[in-house]
Amino acid sequence: MDSIFSRLKYYGIGFGFGLIFVIFFFQNRGCTWLPDNRVKNSILDRVLVLPDSEAEQLSKFGITRKDLTLVLNDGKVIFDESKKEGNPKVYVVEKEILFKGKMKFYFTLAKESFISEIHFTKKNALKIKNSTSGFGELIHFPKDDNLIFPDSSSNVTCQQEVLNLINPKDILKYLKKSGKIDFSKSHLLNSPKPEHHLVFTDNKGRKIGANVIWYKNKLNITNFAIPFKNDCK
Repeated sequence: MDSIFSRLKYYGIGFGFGLIFVIFFFQNRGCTWLPDNRVKNSILDRVLVLPDSEAEQLSKFGITRKDLTLVLNDGKVIFDESKKEGNPKVYVVEKEILFKGKMKFYFTLAKESFISEIHFTKKNALKIKNSTSGFGELIHFPKDDNLIFPDSSSNVTCQQEVLNLINPKDILKYLKKSGKIDFSKSHLLNSPKPEHHLVFTDNKGRKIGANVIWYKNKLNITNFAIPFKNDCK
């Protein structure tokens, strides 16, 4: 019996040291159950959007789009300064930026929305709301090659054929290359599902719009805005 307890004791000590090693060496990235990482994963499950008003300030603050995505790699969530209730929730993430010192970034989580807006010029999470005007650049997508899911209605199918966008992966490719959200045509407070209006440029240089909702972790396209006359209803 004593040998069993001894083994359990040594196992517990080893497990404890291993856990400490994971937390400090890997900077929490291997522990999805930690509060910090649960928030970061919730954000990374969405499309990260940089509002144009914030993009204009990038050079002034000396940061890049890559810096914005790396914030969620090893930044620290400041729960005391975050807005953990309401719509949207806003989480403050602090990270050391080379030559700039510690900076705070604000990530929105609107209810049932597939986007998370990034702000860094704001100073108070409680005052940040869903954007309702202007555009936002789509700068990071969840790792899912089948992220786009066009509606199976006859109208959307007809629109895909007219646009020659039968393959949803082509739509995702264009969104990653040139995609933006038009906040003025989006309705992030809609119930039961917020509606997002995305715009992108295809390989023919045509600017195409799409109304999109979040459905089962997919971007469900419910309608295309076609920039020319067509017979789809």
